[in-house]
Amino acid sequence: VEKLQLKNERRLKEMTFQADEDRKNQERLQELVEKLQLKNERRLKEMTFQADEDRKNQERLQELVEKLQLKIKAYKRQVEEAEEQASGNFAKYRKVQHEVEDHTERAEIAESSLNKIRSKSRV
Repeated sequence: VEKLQLKNERRLKEMTFQADEDRKNQERLQELVEKLQLKNERRLKEMTFQADEDRKNQERLQELVEKLQLKIKAYKRQVEEAEEQASGNFAKYRKVQHEVEDHTERAEIAESSLNKIRSKSRV
């Protein structure tokens, strides 16, 4: 009976020791889970913040793109207007140049006629 009692006591000590080890392991595991959970929560907050910053930057860039596109359209209109004005001015220049050539030719003809008349009147 004593042997059986010693055996049971030893068995009880082993089981108590094993239960204590299991409890310690469970506590360590719980601590690890909590640490990982905190780490994941921090990481999630960081990623959420970064995503918000990225979205804000994207919105700012989109606004800049839209403003630049409007400026480009305005510049294109100005270029078209300047080209039209230049074309009109060039047409006026050609017209005046043609008129100058015509007047020069008439002046030469008139001068030639005048010289003929002078030379006839001298004779």
